[in-house]
Amino acid sequence: MRIQLPIVSTNSDSHPGGRSALTCRYRCGDACFHEVPNTTTNPYVGDVIAEGVSRRTTLRAAAVVTAAAAIGTAANVAAAPQAEAATADRWHRPGTGEGARGLRFTPVAPNTADVVTAPEGYAQNVVIRWGDPILRGAPEFDPDNQTAEAQAGQFGYNCDFLALLPLRGEHRRQILVANHEYTSEPMMFRGYDADNPTREQVEIAWAAHGLAAVVVEEDRRTGKLTPVPRHRLNRRVTATTEFRLTGPAAGSDLLKTSADPTGTKVLGTLNNCAGGETPWGTTLHGEENFNQYFANATRTTDSRYGIGSGATERKWELFDKRFDIAQEPNEPHRFGYVVEFDPYDPDSTPRKHTALGRFKHEGATVRLTHDGRPVVYSGDDERFDYFYKFVGSKRMRHGSSRWAREHNLSLLDEGTLYVAKLTGDSPAIEIDGTGKLPNDGEFDGSGEWIPLATATADGAVSHVEGMTAEEVFVFTRLAGDKVGATKMDRPEDVQPNPVTGKVYVALTNNSRRGTSGNAPVDEANPRIGNKHGQVLELTERWNRADSTKFAWTLFLVAGDPEDPATYFAGFPKDQVSPISCPDNVAFDDYGNLWISTDGNALGSNDGLFGVPVKGSRRGELKQFLTVPNGAETCGPIIQDRRVVVAVQHPGEVDGASADNPVSTWPDGPGKAVRPAVVAVWRKDGCDIGV
Repeated sequence: MRIQLPIVSTNSDSHPGGRSALTCRYRCGDACFHEVPNTTTNPYVGDVIAEGVSRRTTLRAAAVVTAAAAIGTAANVAAAPQAEAATADRWHRPGTGEGARGLRFTPVAPNTADVVTAPEGYAQNVVIRWGDPILRGAPEFDPDNQTAEAQAGQFGYNCDFLALLPLRGEHRRQILVANHEYTSEPMMFRGYDADNPTREQVEIAWAAHGLAAVVVEEDRRTGKLTPVPRHRLNRRVTATTEFRLTGPAAGSDLLKTSADPTGTKVLGTLNNCAGGETPWGTTLHGEENFNQYFANATRTTDSRYGIGSGATERKWELFDKRFDIAQEPNEPHRFGYVVEFDPYDPDSTPRKHTALGRFKHEGATVRLTHDGRPVVYSGDDERFDYFYKFVGSKRMRHGSSRWAREHNLSLLDEGTLYVAKLTGDSPAIEIDGTGKLPNDGEFDGSGEWIPLATATADGAVSHVEGMTAEEVFVFTRLAGDKVGATKMDRPEDVQPNPVTGKVYVALTNNSRRGTSGNAPVDEANPRIGNKHGQVLELTERWNRADSTKFAWTLFLVAGDPEDPATYFAGFPKDQVSPISCPDNVAFDDYGNLWISTDGNALGSNDGLFGVPVKGSRRGELKQFLTVPNGAETCGPIIQDRRVVVAVQHPGEVDGASADNPVSTWPDGPGKAVRPAVVAVWRKDGCDIGV
């Protein structure tokens, strides 16, 4: 008997992908309700297929060549609680703890429980919450008496990307680095008046944005992680911290303001979403929906970035003129970059790398070429926008000397920025918008990386007709438009697999795909009104990170497995978990792909999933955990003995507020609802999923 998934109030029909209206307002400035910024008429995948020629044989040959060449557990956080009656157990199959190595656990059932639900046999703890003190002198969290000064010394709001870095000489300790993407003022302040925020509330919000570094310690008997308060490496970076602009656009007239006539210094970082770790020991952080913080835009370039012509939701422009474009027209040009942060040097100045382009960076992930040069992948999280690759021209230097570290901190300032253009290998008539596979049995094709601009120590050169190099790096979306990049369904996290070398792109959703006045379906984006998203698998030619050619296939087409429009790499669909709206991706040591979701449009809470990408179980997707009501699963870190996730915006459903909470997570009834980081481990002490 078919059991229907539960209905969740967060999944309003008017908000695609299952997000609440409240989340849409404060996370992305209601982007889905604004006009699509990309109105260009770029060629689509189906338009560039060579007449009468199938690329299938060529792609298969290329594939063959490639193959050869924390603080205590909260009162209401439970390990694998039994779901209530509303929970759907349709895909919860007892006895399915077997699977690919690293994924041998019984899948968690889709549910609407207001807890973090982990598999049977697993335990968990809340590592750190919004407001927990991490700096010397910071007070304990008091949501009713919060100050900007206190918040600047405490863990920030709405954690997203996470990294755990080794800490030499301190046994069982690591450095946890977290993004604090955005603030949800109605959830933070009792009696909040959205039309009349106070200066204190605004300054608290400034301090709650940014980044945090905090040393955590592992319990030797379990996988539990606990913060080490007041450690010398603990640090907060906020919306008022000084940053250094580096790379080819630094010092440009496009980046100069009245407060910074040099165009090289900027205060703060905003809306940091996903990120990445570098091989030289730093972390990268993508500034995503920065557009929503700036008021009174009038220029075409601003509208291409989704900056509105009126007041902002948070009204920051009333308290600092740099958020008012009418007064500081260049200030938004100083956001939308990849930030590099050195967690081992608490006195360092974080950098914004202009050579990686300016757009809504979901994140930035790094691999090295065969000769040691960095390659950075990044998606532009907007409907019908693009995904990019930067190939550095300087080699990484090994070692921990000051000389080596200074050199490596400049690696992302010189190289070539590319944008992706995809071609399908099936006739357009076979891509009918329903998600039905074409006759060859796969959505796949070939692609190329189109160069946009190259930065060197002596200057920069544009490869885009009619644009200077500075314009390419500052108005990167316009450059992608001009060269005919492929419009995608919200490209978010882009991650190379450290085992196979293949690259995976999470495409979250796009309700406008194929609708009137918008881009039609194509082989890479094959569904009209795409609610559930897909995951793209990309194989660089010769498996070289610096190649300008690639083959691609849709690895997953997400949604209800019983829906004919879904696809799980060819694996039997009656043996997989349902998934909707893939967002962040990560890998374990076996090369398995882990996917977190943002805005489940199937009626269940968001979650974390694992899936093998090779072997006989390729495509066997299994749900590892779910997060509380209204929350999004972010950050995921997959270590041998633990999984760590950020639980972002818990309880953020329509009608909720600090005065009217609808969640009791993580601390139980009567306590503030707080975004937090959670660690999950096996109770028997063994490795995850083995």
